Amino acid sequence: MRLTLFVHPITDLRLGGETRIEGAALTVGEEELRGALLQDGRLESVSFEVVRPGEHARIGGVFDVIEPRAKQPGDGYDFPGAISPMALAGRGTTHVLRGMTVAVLGEPSGSVIEMAGPWAEWCPFSALHHLVVIPRPRPDLPRHMALNARKQAGLRAAAYLARASLGLPPADTEMYESDGPSQPRVEGVPRVAYIAQVHSRQFVAEVDEQIVYGHNTTGMVPVVLHPNEWLDGAVLAPNAGLNVLTYHYQNHPILTELYRWQEEGRVALVGTIATMAGGDNFDRDLNCTLAAELTKWALGADAAVLTKTGGGAPHADMGYTAKLLEDMGVKTAVMVGPPNLSPERTVESSTLFNYPEVDAIVFNSGGAYFELPAARVERVVAPSPEAAETFFGLEKLAASRVTGVTSQQGAQRLRALVY
Repeated sequence: MRLTLFVHPITDLRLGGETRIEGAALTVGEEELRGALLQDGRLESVSFEVVRPGEHARIGGVFDVIEPRAKQPGDGYDFPGAISPMALAGRGTTHVLRGMTVAVLGEPSGSVIEMAGPWAEWCPFSALHHLVVIPRPRPDLPRHMALNARKQAGLRAAAYLARASLGLPPADTEMYESDGPSQPRVEGVPRVAYIAQVHSRQFVAEVDEQIVYGHNTTGMVPVVLHPNEWLDGAVLAPNAGLNVLTYHYQNHPILTELYRWQEEGRVALVGTIATMAGGDNFDRDLNCTLAAELTKWALGADAAVLTKTGGGAPHADMGYTAKLLEDMGVKTAVMVGPPNLSPERTVESSTLFNYPEVDAIVFNSGGAYFELPAARVERVVAPSPEAAETFFGLEKLAASRVTGVTSQQGAQRLRALVY
């Protein structure tokens, strides 16, 4: 299956009367976009702000970050199952606005995007333009409906912006292609799979929470996904966040690296498994066993990379899945870390499992509790004036509080060193 990305770089972003792209400048038709989002009657209002690289600004209360993308007409649907009909993602052509995001705001106590100051060096979003979308659900809505309305507003805004590029020639083209487990085995080229938890039973999924093709994952067991499905809007960040962002699924650092290795002839990327962290011992044993079995027998993998979503229990589930794979002869590498492990910032306190077979461990949590001074900013964009005042007065920020600095998807720039 082949996915082609038509990349349109955005180096200037502004609000205006009509949505259009001229060169690398995107003008957002503010009233047109507002009207499109307010077709969802659950929203009382929605406002927009533009934040640019180099501003002494802070974006506070981040709910999710999304890269604007839209499918070429006839090649599929935008964020299928979530804001459009169910259809297979990961094939055909998708238009991408590269260099900007839709930053959706929600809880006033959420994480921040630092555009200046000490943390800007480590925040992967400080160099990007942001259309900040602030949806305000009706106050009488149940919480789960308000969260769904907020999520859908961000997704619809991202697709709306990217549709401005339809018909324009791309500045660059990226292609991702894998024949999955059907590709012939090549001597000396290991067949590699990726196994990722997309949600944790530590956090009960809302009835209308949209994570995998719009499904909330209740009752879900491990499933096989093509790598391209992750990159093309099939998998979304959960409401709880947990250092997971939709943007990093769309630009998944592990999958894009494995694709690069495949192009170099170093590995064959044979597929992925989307799994869950269990809510009890039965769920744990079931999900771990099925994930390992699918990797070995359905994908025919020689090796697997594993990541988690959540804290300690998901961490242990990931380790157990890796042990089962090692017992089957499948080599593993696991990524351990945020959001709430290793407060002492030591490798030893973050493992939570002790399987001698699982000996390739990447530890990315040492910086999660590391603090730096918060920037002295001139502007704060937040869900409310009260929240803006709070965010404006921050004196220190921990790494786990800065969006994208600690990542369960392997996207962080800050790493831990053992001395």
